Amino acid sequence: MLAKSWHHVAQTALTFVYPDVCQVCNEAHATAPEGYVCSKCWRQVRFVVPPMCDRCGLPFQGEISDQFECVNCRGFDLAFSTARSAVAAKGMVLDIIHRWKYSRALWFEPFLAGLLIREAEPALREGGWDCIVPVPLHPVKQAEREFNQAEHLARHLGRAARIPVQSNFLRRINPTLTQTRLSRAERTQNMSGAFAPGRDEAGIRGKRLVVVDDVLTTGATTSACASVLRACGAGEVCVWTVARGLLD
Repeated sequence: MLAKSWHHVAQTALTFVYPDVCQVCNEAHATAPEGYVCSKCWRQVRFVVPPMCDRCGLPFQGEISDQFECVNCRGFDLAFSTARSAVAAKGMVLDIIHRWKYSRALWFEPFLAGLLIREAEPALREGGWDCIVPVPLHPVKQAEREFNQAEHLARHLGRAARIPVQSNFLRRINPTLTQTRLSRAERTQNMSGAFAPGRDEAGIRGKRLVVVDDVLTTGATTSACASVLRACGAGEVCVWTVARGLLD
C-alpha cells in the first residue's frame, strides 16, 4: 500500500510539472502512463517485421522467404545466437531515445519500455530463458547520466516476462567512446576489452541469457557482452533492444 501511495504521489507531481500534453508534438492529449506520446505521434513508430537477417534482425525490403544472414553478420564474429529489436531507430523514436538518455527526459520511459515489451515479451515467454542481463555502463558514465537506460528497460521487460534481471553478471571496465560516429570496424575495436565478468560470475554457467540494450546497430556492444558471458559458461545468449539502427 505504501509503495502504491508513493507511486500516486509521484504521478501527481509529474502531472503537475508536465501537463497531459504530448511531449513530441506539444499539441495532443497524452498521459504519463503513455510516456507523454499521443496516438497520432505513436503512429510514426515503425516496427521491425520480416524479412530480416536471421542472426541480427536487420530488416530488408522486398520478398525473401528463406533464412539468411546479412553482410554485417557474415563479416563479423558475433557472439550472440540472435538479436531482435522492436522498432526502427529513426525519426521520432531515435529523437525520444536521445532525449531520454542524454537530457533525462524520463517521462518517455513508459513509451520506450512498452515498445520493447510488446515485441519481446511474447517471444521470450516460452523460450526457457533464465535471466535478463542489461548492458552495463562504466561507473563514470553512469554517474554523469545518473541512470543506466539498459537496466531500466531490463527491469520493465523482466516484470512483464517474469524473467529475473541480473545486473551482477557483467561490468564495464573501460570508459569507451560513444559508438555513434564510428564505423563498424571501429565499433568492434572500441568494445574490445570493454566488459568483464561481474560479482556473480559463478551464476552465469549453464544459463540461457537475454542481453538488453536500447539500440543495436552493428551489434558490437552486445556481442562484446555476449562474448564475456559465453566465456563464463553461459549456455546461450540472445539480444533484445528497443530500436534497430539501420546500416548505411
